[in-house]
Amino acid sequence: MRLGDLRPAAGATKDTKRRGKGAATGLGGTSGRGHKGHKARTGGKIPVWFEGGQMPIQRRLPKRGFINPTRVEYQVVQVGRLAGAPAGTTIDAAWLKSARLARKSGPIKLLAGGDLKVALTVRVDAASEAARKAVEAAGGKVEIPSPKGSTER
Repeated sequence: MRLGDLRPAAGATKDTKRRGKGAATGLGGTSGRGHKGHKARTGGKIPVWFEGGQMPIQRRLPKRGFINPTRVEYQVVQVGRLAGAPAGTTIDAAWLKSARLARKSGPIKLLAGGDLKVALTVRVDAASEAARKAVEAAGGKVEIPSPKGSTER
């Protein structure tokens, strides 16, 4: 037996209905689309959210609250998660990604939580005051870049 000799089992496949091939086929004229209406037309697709002309749910439900478009969403890393790093290591976004402590791209914030026994240099986008004190108490330091557009006088 060769690859080219393979065929489906008898009766396993059926020919597709050839639509619009005359009245004798039973599929001429309207070709199984019924009479008139949106779905009988060429390109007459109905989106899944369409509710037959009824007021759609996204317009029926009340809108509440405020969504701040300029909100910065940080990935959080707790101080205790850095305890496994060797002393003197510089912790930055690349190190956190390689250690799988930060999974997504974007700004990273250091939060207090857990104990730190080794001195580390931590370069993150933001840090809580308690996290900064915890790193400095272990003999390390926290470096945060200055915000863009700010100039010191």
